[in-house]
Amino acid sequence: MFAKLKEKLKDWTKNITKKAEETSKKESKKEKEKEKAKIPSVSKKAEKKEQKKEEKEAKKEKKAEAKILKELNIETEKYEENLKKLEEETKKEEELEEEEEERKPGSKSFFQRITSGINKVKVSEKEYDDYSEELENILLENNVALEVAERMVLDLKEKLVGREFLKKEVESGIKSLFGDIIGDILINPPDLLMEIKGKNINSNPYVILFCGINGSGKTTTIAKVANYLKSKNISCLMAAADTFRAASIEQIKEHGNKLGIKVISHDYGSDPASVGFDAIQYAKKNSIDCVLIDTAGRMHTQKNLLREMEKIVKVCKPDKKLFIGESITGNDAVEQVRSFNEAIGIDGIILTKADIDEKGGTALSVGYVTKKPIFYLGTGQEYNDIEPFNKNKFIEKLGL
Repeated sequence: MFAKLKEKLKDWTKNITKKAEETSKKESKKEKEKEKAKIPSVSKKAEKKEQKKEEKEAKKEKKAEAKILKELNIETEKYEENLKKLEEETKKEEELEEEEEERKPGSKSFFQRITSGINKVKVSEKEYDDYSEELENILLENNVALEVAERMVLDLKEKLVGREFLKKEVESGIKSLFGDIIGDILINPPDLLMEIKGKNINSNPYVILFCGINGSGKTTTIAKVANYLKSKNISCLMAAADTFRAASIEQIKEHGNKLGIKVISHDYGSDPASVGFDAIQYAKKNSIDCVLIDTAGRMHTQKNLLREMEKIVKVCKPDKKLFIGESITGNDAVEQVRSFNEAIGIDGIILTKADIDEKGGTALSVGYVTKKPIFYLGTGQEYNDIEPFNKNKFIEKLGL
């Protein structure tokens, strides 16, 4: 999972880093040229130094002359005044010489001014805009929905442009900011196991309703969840409330037999809500911790069937309503989850076929459009091939 998106994001980050460093070098070069222009030429400096030397010699001669006058007691007051004036002039000249020395190439203050632009890199708005379209296309190619890609590009611009990085940390800095944006989009799911155990204190089963379209691996995923809960010492049963699709009841019963988990079912054509209700009553009487309700697959465009889902929700009052979709379907999964969320208000998402998803954008998209957490990722064909979703691991797998 994420292989293609990871590689393309890596290339994009390197490109914008290279561009920012090139701009930084140009600015540093300009700064150096400005500083050089401020430094007088060698010949002028030598001439000025010689002139000052002559002035110093002249003043020394005046001092010597004044001393002789004092010794001869001639114009003593005038001597003292001249001597004081000469000492003040000498002090000022020495201070000016010290300041000029600091401005010379190689001095600390000069070096600090020049190198401050070399060690740090800043991404300008123009540089970002030059590469923002490329970033958006990378995201779109990897199953990120358009509205999500646009938001991510704008958010990164806000965080990145004008921000200073140490030269060696530009690439890692951009990746870190991008990881923060993904972290803001995705939501870590609540601890489902703790919620189930918490509700069982009142001797009421925890009810999870599963929805999605046909072909997404919904029934198999429910069996995986049942097996996962069983491995955590949580008892559960499955309700075969998909009473319309041919062989659906046999399929879930087969899973139940393999896992040693009870399945409650009615005849084909029965009211799905009544199947769920009976399963909940059975769980109460037999102190079963959790009820997993399978439902008929519905296309997100089938409004009548979606309304029927509303009836199941009303009768069974599930604690969690989880949408199951394929991670490889991209924008189709976004439209599906949006429709189910509008119809019944889902609480979370399970994405199947994550093991063959090289792009990874669907997870970002469904998380963004629903503002709901992803609970599990299906990672294979076996019952154990399911893992709780963790957004930090997701970001890590993207290389961010």
